[in-house]
Amino acid sequence: MDDCCEIADVPARQRRVLQIVLAINAAMFAVEFGAGLLAHSTALLADSVDMLGDAFVYAFSLYIVGRGGVWQSRGALLKGAIMAAFGAGVLVEASLKIARGVVPTVELMGAVSVLALTANAAVLVFLWRHRTDDINMRSAWLCSRNDVVANVAVVLAAVCVALTGSAWPDILIGLGIAALFGVSAVGVVRTAWRALHTVSS
Repeated sequence: MDDCCEIADVPARQRRVLQIVLAINAAMFAVEFGAGLLAHSTALLADSVDMLGDAFVYAFSLYIVGRGGVWQSRGALLKGAIMAAFGAGVLVEASLKIARGVVPTVELMGAVSVLALTANAAVLVFLWRHRTDDINMRSAWLCSRNDVVANVAVVLAAVCVALTGSAWPDILIGLGIAALFGVSAVGVVRTAWRALHTVSS
């Protein structure tokens, strides 16, 4: 009886966690996007757009919690598509940055990147225990893991820009984040596609 209650409570726990991480990502998108514009930072803008994408991902994950395997597989496909789209967007922004040659404002870039790293580390902790629940929570956790890696890279970019006085560390880190999005997107889409065909057959 206790086991049945525990299983039934899983979607409720997932909803609570997703509501928390959705709020964190929405707030950090606003902070990071504004700071990215002010600091002229490709890496910050890339990470802010990723925050917005994650907010959409978590909102959709919240919608499909407790639904069947088909819905969860479709949700994972959508998340993979969002990751790929943001990776392409970062490539475009980095190209514009190269053309303009603007050096980011290091102080603002560094402070906000540390704040974003702290926020995403908290999100990763919230999602950790649910990462093996199902494909829905697994893909949400992968998004969060990518964010932490990207945040560490942005902090490193800020340090390198400060040391060199060049925009290139910011641009290269932005491109690295785009590559991470692309690899993760392929993995999520493949897993979701296989799961969708398994459920449908």
